[in-house]
Amino acid sequence: MKRITEYRKLFEVDKDVDLKTLKKQYRSLAKEWHPDKFQAGDPLVEEAEAKTRKITDGYHFLVSIAPETREANKEVYNETINSGVADFQWNNLVLEITFADGSTYEYFGVTKPVYIKMINSDKVSRFAKRNIFPKYIYRKSKRIVETA
Repeated sequence: MKRITEYRKLFEVDKDVDLKTLKKQYRSLAKEWHPDKFQAGDPLVEEAEAKTRKITDGYHFLVSIAPETREANKEVYNETINSGVADFQWNNLVLEITFADGSTYEYFGVTKPVYIKMINSDKVSRFAKRNIFPKYIYRKSKRIVETA
């Protein structure tokens, strides 16, 4: 959640931002902090490079959790969560779930007590369908590439 809040603050947007507004903010910030705007030897060059990386990372992250992105990928997501939970791990309010189809999703804001309940559940997939999937912000983080 800290990461989400930090990026929203950087882009000066709220949680219901649409992709068009987000893109506009991204372009504005990227233009303002582009390293080519500064002369070689200027102490702000390194800061601009770091800021540009942070702006780019933040943009991609916020796009991945945007309601429009989730809506566009809803059908694939529903197929994935129905494939069953293969593995999961929790670290600092982020629950990473790997599904049987090889997809991995991150769920943000999952507290330790909820994670402990998930561990102690006799049916992890059922618990996640009722208590994790509908309640937390998520994004697809990676997919294992299948080899032939």
